[in-house]
Amino acid sequence: MQQKHSSTIWKLFLLAILSIGLYQCKKPEDQSSPVMFGTPQPLEIPKGFPRTNVPADNPQTIEGVELGRHLFYDKRLSADLTQSCASCHAQHRAFSDVTLDPTSTGVDGIKGRRNSMALFNLAFQEKFFWDGRAQSLEEQSLHPIEDPLELNVKLETVIARLEADTAYPEMFAAAFGDNKISKKRIGKAIAQFERTMISANSEFDKVKRISGNIDAPFIEDASTPGSKNNGWLLFKGTTGDCFHCHSIEADGAFLGGSFGVNNQFRNNGLKMKYRGDLGRQGVTNEPSDFGKFKVPSVRNSERTAPFMHDGSVPSLDSVIRFYSFGGFSNGNTDPQMDFAGDAKGTRNLSEEQIDDLEEFLKTLTDWEFLEDPRFSDPFAE
Repeated sequence: MQQKHSSTIWKLFLLAILSIGLYQCKKPEDQSSPVMFGTPQPLEIPKGFPRTNVPADNPQTIEGVELGRHLFYDKRLSADLTQSCASCHAQHRAFSDVTLDPTSTGVDGIKGRRNSMALFNLAFQEKFFWDGRAQSLEEQSLHPIEDPLELNVKLETVIARLEADTAYPEMFAAAFGDNKISKKRIGKAIAQFERTMISANSEFDKVKRISGNIDAPFIEDASTPGSKNNGWLLFKGTTGDCFHCHSIEADGAFLGGSFGVNNQFRNNGLKMKYRGDLGRQGVTNEPSDFGKFKVPSVRNSERTAPFMHDGSVPSLDSVIRFYSFGGFSNGNTDPQMDFAGDAKGTRNLSEEQIDDLEEFLKTLTDWEFLEDPRFSDPFAE
């Protein structure tokens, strides 16, 4: 009898230990693995590109991408129903601003303080906006909606408008499992769509990156004023010295432009027209970050003028001439701008070299990306 009693106590003890262990191993509800819905649509990574930056709780799906595409083009995301994300990010301009104004104009006719950045290859980036204040595309996509200088509308108002629509509840259900429309889901859907904007099929890609032959020559056009081949040599050599900020190898196989992963914020020697704009310092509060802004890719630069965070350089020719001059010493100019200021002289590129660089940069224009129907306005179909 005593042996039976001891055995029962021992079993109860083991059961208690097991129960405690199971309880401790159980994750709280808000940390549990997300339930996935929709049809998986993994991103296709081009040859030589780095790994994508896709969060585990927002996998790419056909339904999520299509929902995000509609939201990106929907003017109900603005206060007066006149603008959408696409109003300042037009596909034929590599999703930069459709106007040539230095900065964009919001719904109330107020000029913003910065130039609209082009949108492509965002799936490979880590920080967003000129100053890097957003840590994810999910976060970035919501900022312009409530920004008083941009779409200037409360997300609660946007949600109410979408809930009143006949199509959106079903689209949210298809993407997320039920028809609840929320701030978080709006951000996730737009982020999914933006991650599909991969530009990787320019003339440069076809000649050098995809072939894997960095020495392959471009086919020259006698009708142009410059040489693509000579421009490439200038770009990747110490004479033009473009490669220090616009990596040709560090981000993958000869990408011809920084993804913004390494050394992504620099002070490039502008006069700092907007003295109140501290750039990266406004986010980090570090004096060493004064005047630093995100280094954009030079891909599609033929289509994304004006240039710089303040739109102060109007054309591709003028941006080459700016770097030929060498920039200005503004108190925190990047050491890589080693020709900045009269004390060190300038690059003094010749007119022929300027033409050559411009012709090379045009080889980075991805015309298929600019016309891809997957990124077009669904309301125009």
